[in-house]
Amino acid sequence: MQKFIFVICFVAVAITSARAQSRKQTAHFSQYQHYYNPSLTGFEGGALKTLYRNQWTGFEDAPKTLLASAEFDLNGIRVKRKGYQLNKPSHDLDYFKSISAKHALGITLMHDQFGPAKETQVALSYGSGVRLSEKLSLRWGTAVTYSSHRLDGNSLTVDQESDPKYLNLLGHNNRMSKADLNLGLALSAAKFYVGYAIQDVTKGKLLSGGDDYLRDFYAIKHIAQAGYRTSITDQFGVTVNTIYQYDSNEAATIEGQLKAVYQDMFWAGGGYRSNQAYSFLGGIRLNQLSIHYAYESPVQDARYISKSTNEVAITYSLKQKETAKNRKQITLW
Repeated sequence: MQKFIFVICFVAVAITSARAQSRKQTAHFSQYQHYYNPSLTGFEGGALKTLYRNQWTGFEDAPKTLLASAEFDLNGIRVKRKGYQLNKPSHDLDYFKSISAKHALGITLMHDQFGPAKETQVALSYGSGVRLSEKLSLRWGTAVTYSSHRLDGNSLTVDQESDPKYLNLLGHNNRMSKADLNLGLALSAAKFYVGYAIQDVTKGKLLSGGDDYLRDFYAIKHIAQAGYRTSITDQFGVTVNTIYQYDSNEAATIEGQLKAVYQDMFWAGGGYRSNQAYSFLGGIRLNQLSIHYAYESPVQDARYISKSTNEVAITYSLKQKETAKNRKQITLW
């Protein structure tokens, strides 16, 4: 019975959605802003990040996603080389924060597997910012991506093998690769950011090779993101984040999250992804290291498999955490 359910899910999701280079969903999208929008590369300074997502935990051949990235704030490196001390009074901290990541580079590695389907992607991103005013910055960025797709047709089972749309897939090791471009813009300040990005600008036409089983299904993806954070008291603060994704092959999805933060060290909250899942989030930060955990419970369109999703993300910031004495607001998203 479980195998039969898997066939239904794979046909419904992996063939129709994954053939369009499936839309990536992560509960920790606010920690991977640069993955969705290259203009936000280095937005919070240099950092090393990794994420593991186990969807439908306990289900055989369920989707699994691994993300790893490194962001480098080139301006921060220049400041250190000139011998500036970053643990200055608060007005100096505000100054350094306002020019942070004027130029930033990033690299992201992603591996996604769902049954017989696998995808590996490498993205090289660049983000830059200019100050529009003392508190507001405009950021822009671009990323070059290279993706490799594999589908093991020998492991694929369908109920109607004579269906024409599966004839070229069954019994073959299908492979395809492509290179493409992502572009993004964002407005940012100390308390908020809002951005818009498009992914796969050329729809795989920049560079492609291998088999044709995905070639006609690439679509330009539109992504909008926003976040807001504020301190309520000296001890407590709140953050709000949202992301909207749309392309011509799949229905639009929107996700929102609200988190309460204590002493900029502990946080807990929840979120909702339209027609797919409720999420519960929590984490801890110790100086430059932060650990994030999310639990998702499926709802509505996603309840054909009543299995939860677990996701863990770890971030190591390359800049030291501001002390409570100098910090005027929470720094977590």
